[in-house]
Amino acid sequence: MEAAIPASVLSRYRDLAGRPHRPFGTGLINSTFLVEGHTARAVVQRLHPVFAGSVNEDIDAVTAHLLRKGLTTPRPLRTDDGALWVQGEQGRPWRALSFVEGQAFDRVASPAIARQAGQLVARFHAALADLEYEYRHVRAGVHDTPRHLATLRAALEAHRDHRLLSEIEPLAERLLAAAGRLPVLSDLPKRHAHGDLKISNLLFRGEEASCLVDLDTLGRMVWAFEVGDALRSWCNPRGEDVAEASIDRQIFAAALEGYGAVAKSVDLLSREEALAVVDGLATLCLELSARFLADSLEERYFGWDSSRFATRGEHNLLRARGQLSLFESVEAQREELERSAREALL
Repeated sequence: MEAAIPASVLSRYRDLAGRPHRPFGTGLINSTFLVEGHTARAVVQRLHPVFAGSVNEDIDAVTAHLLRKGLTTPRPLRTDDGALWVQGEQGRPWRALSFVEGQAFDRVASPAIARQAGQLVARFHAALADLEYEYRHVRAGVHDTPRHLATLRAALEAHRDHRLLSEIEPLAERLLAAAGRLPVLSDLPKRHAHGDLKISNLLFRGEEASCLVDLDTLGRMVWAFEVGDALRSWCNPRGEDVAEASIDRQIFAAALEGYGAVAKSVDLLSREEALAVVDGLATLCLELSARFLADSLEERYFGWDSSRFATRGEHNLLRARGQLSLFESVEAQREELERSAREALL
């Protein structure tokens, strides 16, 4: 991560040139700073290599549409000569965004927060329903579950001598068998989506969810995957660094009640989409578990906690167990979860 913003970047913005700044937020992807501008605060970021500068064109188009619809949103700030980003060293883009006041949470502590979160996401989806826009920056393989399952199978074949294989292989067999029983959802319509609805990407003002941030993952996605992944994150009170996890049914119901209150008022979802939400949740639990198992065999994980785990493999194995147990919690409560979804969304 960068220690400071280069003067050559700040000098491109009249309001930010020479102004004090400090690291901001807890994100692990982009290097983020809060700048005390002459007239207003701004968030300045150096983008991770996975994001091209063109992602800022997508953010500009989507947030302009959100603003026209009356939603609170950060907006890209153009340089003095009108550019949406500044090309930095090693080809890494820098960009500036307007600062939005608010509080972010790292977990959903109550049904009231879940309900507010659901309402905000539904307002976001409803506002973008009529946006005609082709994304410039398209992430490959997002929620491509068959691809992740194939990667796991290939990793199992390639790493037969891995020290953790005896623990990983039985989990992989359970996972692959379960995945084969789930319906294929990829043929459902792809809607405008945020792409990473963890609760820390929602800002709250008091008790009200007011704004979505971290918009680099914008794109089109099957609705059941977008909301299913949100529920996977929101409804698991224990987080991802545990071996045993479970779905909180109260949080699940409250989140969909909030979403449905908005979605039904504007006839946002088809019946088929609404009924797919539990399958979307289950699919995303398995997909993430498969990714963690493959990463365990390949010893990949940029967030490895070396104070708790001897290697990346051990850390990923724990996370894979947690997501597989979360899937099994979904299946154990499927009847109740599907009832809550029907009551909230139809």
